[in-house]
Amino acid sequence: MGEARLSRREWIGAAGLAGVAVSVPAVAAGQDPARLSLNENAFGPSPEVPKAIARATPGLERYVGQDEADALATRIAALEGVSPDQIVIGEVLEALGLFLARRRTGGGSFVYSTPGYTALIDAAAPLGGRGVAVPLNAKHENDLPALAAAIDASTLAVSLVNPHNPSGTVNDTVAFDRFVLDAARRRLVVVDEAYLEYDDFAGRSAIRHVRSGANVLVFRTLAKIYGLAGLSIGYAVAPAPLARDLRAAGIGAPHSLSRLALAAADAALGDQTHVRTVRDATLGERVRVTRELDRLGYSHSDSRANFIFFRPSGSTAELRAKFDRAGIRIARPFPPLEDWIRITIGRPAENDRVIAVLRG
Repeated sequence: MGEARLSRREWIGAAGLAGVAVSVPAVAAGQDPARLSLNENAFGPSPEVPKAIARATPGLERYVGQDEADALATRIAALEGVSPDQIVIGEVLEALGLFLARRRTGGGSFVYSTPGYTALIDAAAPLGGRGVAVPLNAKHENDLPALAAAIDASTLAVSLVNPHNPSGTVNDTVAFDRFVLDAARRRLVVVDEAYLEYDDFAGRSAIRHVRSGANVLVFRTLAKIYGLAGLSIGYAVAPAPLARDLRAAGIGAPHSLSRLALAAADAALGDQTHVRTVRDATLGERVRVTRELDRLGYSHSDSRANFIFFRPSGSTAELRAKFDRAGIRIARPFPPLEDWIRITIGRPAENDRVIAVLRG
């Protein structure tokens, strides 16, 4: 790739909500069942990704070198507006949970929203790490006052997903920023932004707090809008001392990384036109399915992600069974909201099938 690169802020700012003149391939004939359970990008990665993987294939008998990992870290740092020494490459949440739990005898605690994504907390459990679960508020958003009240002397970190999973909601930006900065004065704040490209990335990303020196770690995965779920690649943006300690513990070490994943990540991050195409296609389909929920009178969250979260007016168990019979895989239940259903937004033909089941 050439050296001239737009920053993420420039890329996202240029995108706005407008559509772009890039077509998204139609769904392949005969795809069945429809897998709408794991919030994957149904439209696939950039067409540049398989080309990059093919170029990276020679030399697979060799381990990844530090220079290769550093090259991607440098490019990510330029994208995020931070120093390369603030980047840790990899799907780091599980390793981060273990790292933090080792810092305190007995493991300490992690404050998080429930239901929620608990990879970081689950990984810490063998070392005594425990979750302090805080229910979502009435809008199915992170309950920021309750989360703040749950922080105590045992807290190792506060873990937030924004937009939240499984509800897809985001908090008011001003209130969220105030909470993050206040909490970061007391403990590490971990913000998982897996779905934020589907919303206002430039305006909401907590990476700006890392830039300002706050005790915040932001996790970014390329498994969602970038379409690299099968390659398991992401990165953390953290204060330089924390990033250094994570790398010293072996997190993000070159031998733990795949050369093909590094090449795919570089290509995916470099094709923001494709990201905008996926975003616009997904949001258009999300609006279409949500309108059907409104027409049917189903309660639903204000999802800003690539999935919907709703409560049927009738039996949830019966509706789940209908989806199963129709060959549509939907997400598991999320206690204590077992009567709510999460469905990933798929391609138009897949969403047609979802709507047909909803209409029953």
